[in-house]
Amino acid sequence: MKHRALIILSSLAALFGCKTKVVVKGIFGGDVAFLNKHTDTIVLTDETDSAMIVLSAAYQGRVMTSTANGVKGASFGWINYDLIASGQFQEHINVFGGEDRFWLGPEGGQYSIFFGKDAPFDMEHWFTPAVIDTEPFEVVSKSARQVTFTKSAKLTNYSGTVLSFRMDRKVSLLSRTIAGEKLGLALPDAVSVVAYESDNKITNTGEKAWQKETGLLSIWILGMFKPSPKTTIVIPFKAGSDDELGPKVNDSYFGKVPAERLVVEDDVMFFRGDGRYRSKVGINPQRAKDIAGSYDAAGKVLTLIQYTKGVGVTDYVNSMWELQEKPYAGDVVNSYNDGPAVPGEKPLGPFYELESSSPAVELKPAESISHVHRTFHLQGSEAQLDAIAQKTLGVGITKIKSSLKKCS
Repeated sequence: MKHRALIILSSLAALFGCKTKVVVKGIFGGDVAFLNKHTDTIVLTDETDSAMIVLSAAYQGRVMTSTANGVKGASFGWINYDLIASGQFQEHINVFGGEDRFWLGPEGGQYSIFFGKDAPFDMEHWFTPAVIDTEPFEVVSKSARQVTFTKSAKLTNYSGTVLSFRMDRKVSLLSRTIAGEKLGLALPDAVSVVAYESDNKITNTGEKAWQKETGLLSIWILGMFKPSPKTTIVIPFKAGSDDELGPKVNDSYFGKVPAERLVVEDDVMFFRGDGRYRSKVGINPQRAKDIAGSYDAAGKVLTLIQYTKGVGVTDYVNSMWELQEKPYAGDVVNSYNDGPAVPGEKPLGPFYELESSSPAVELKPAESISHVHRTFHLQGSEAQLDAIAQKTLGVGITKIKSSLKKCS
């Protein structure tokens, strides 16, 4: 591990110079150099030093960004340079960025952990719990391609229930071969790839069992990526009638999404990832598959996420900001597009997100639930990426690009 770390540090020094304060934003080595000015980082890399990811224990063990082409390669994650450089914490949420971060649900409802007991469901009273916002995770172990973290916590939900638990998180960089196996295909040599997974677990460390009637938690993994006018989010889902499977897409989180920003077909939806309009969509457990993605036509980057989805499991926390008739009728996979909350206001980022959640499970003391979330970035020609998109998302690049035009 020390030898590999020295290689990475030497590469960074060669790229930027040992004493220079210049940071090349958007290049992996530049993003790592910036982060190292403000926090300790952990870099995982493959045997060729091409596929790399950088993590921070101070930011809850999140994967801050990644690259498929070494320290001089494009950096895929969105990082909030201004907030990190300020060294100041914000009141409601600290949007540090990162393309795989550990969060917990529910966000809204009578079992929310983001609103105090009986507080109004509005932005003024919404606060991200410090254990998933500002408090560091502890590094348990690390190697060239894997790192594990842990954090103990106690939260009180909107209804007054106290939940004591431990969060454990293992992040692994996947080899090119394993990445192809997970996707069920052979990856062309000409396609650059970085792939990793986070294996996340929560354990009830309290003396009482968690019950649906008093509130449950779910593991919630969110990836924040750079938006562009040519980025389209793609989420396939199971076709079928609304009577049997429920609505195809939930687009009412921040008000209904305008038709020019969301195209919903029989078994797939296309959603604008431009960071210019605050909106969010979700897919319920009856319709959700275990994959979602996005395509950046400008950079020719296909991004995919995979996640564990229980067969026949339907209880997922509902994060709508309201008292809920069905608090466990939430979504499995979500996508968020950032933008101003009100016209003229500065957005949080901007960025877009691909998110997945674990089921909500009643845990007895010492019982656990786990959730695996994988991220793949593939960069190459559109012809090469087309076959991968067809195999994984069920639609090709041409289809994705034409749907993007519908949203323009």
